[in-house]
Amino acid sequence: MKLSRTILAYLHDVAPARAGRRLAPLLLLLSSLAFVGCKTTQPAQPGKRYELKGTVVSVDKAQKSATIAHEEIKDFMDAMTMDYTLKETWPLDVMKPGDQIQATLVVTDGSAWLEDVVISQKTGPQNTPQGDSSSLPKVGDAIPDFRLVNQDGKPIQLSQYRGRALLLTFIYTRCPLPQYCTLMTNNFAVIDGELRKDPKLFKQSHLLSVSFDSEYDSPKVLRSYGAAHTGEYDKETFAHWEFVTGDEKEVKRMAQFFGLTYLPDKDQFVHSLQTALIAPDGKLVKLYTGNEWKPSDVLGDMKVLVERAK
Repeated sequence: MKLSRTILAYLHDVAPARAGRRLAPLLLLLSSLAFVGCKTTQPAQPGKRYELKGTVVSVDKAQKSATIAHEEIKDFMDAMTMDYTLKETWPLDVMKPGDQIQATLVVTDGSAWLEDVVISQKTGPQNTPQGDSSSLPKVGDAIPDFRLVNQDGKPIQLSQYRGRALLLTFIYTRCPLPQYCTLMTNNFAVIDGELRKDPKLFKQSHLLSVSFDSEYDSPKVLRSYGAAHTGEYDKETFAHWEFVTGDEKEVKRMAQFFGLTYLPDKDQFVHSLQTALIAPDGKLVKLYTGNEWKPSDVLGDMKVLVERAK
């Protein structure tokens, strides 16, 4: 049965006032049916399409996304739990943890989303996994001197970047969705390239990509991954943009400080996105949550920060 949002609104808001108790059984029946989105006749957008089936773990209306524990996606991905952006927003008003979901996963070179969503609602308590998280740091908070290891296997600590504007983000190299870790790395590549055009700003700034997959992302893996994204390959010195990881407990402590949530799921991670700009004095300037920030915005913030530090 296909029910548009207009019909549902009518049944919920208008009809009860007219029909009173006679409509209650009908509303009860409808609430147990699957909710489906109306398909348009517009041409399909480019991208590869896969059938997704799974269970709703959590819903984030602000980010227009939902965490789905899904079955194996044939020819694309093993069964795992991931965050997915929804093309339409109406399912976010309907779905809740524990509901069953079917949808089409569309993957392009730069993004991925769910469309043609079908939700089968369930009732009763549900056990849902929770990731590691903490309250977000505030602007002006001093950043702890986290100790990590870079792509060359050399130990580093955040205090060594004092005197420069430090931009850091969290990734892991095996992330399969283009709008998550790959987008963060591509954004950093743009920022790194633009900073190189201004020698003074380049000298007074530094970039860090921190992997929370410390078991897989060894220095060798990070070096290969980083050099490929800078485009310098065997010529890359990583003098300005480093790729780092570290002891599992230290990386976890760092992620928690910045409010990053990540949860291992087989050989993948369910995770949020956090990018931080740190002043030359080691204090937080700005936290960019999610993937909607633009390299141009961050570059502007970095230029202002460097100018103020002079």
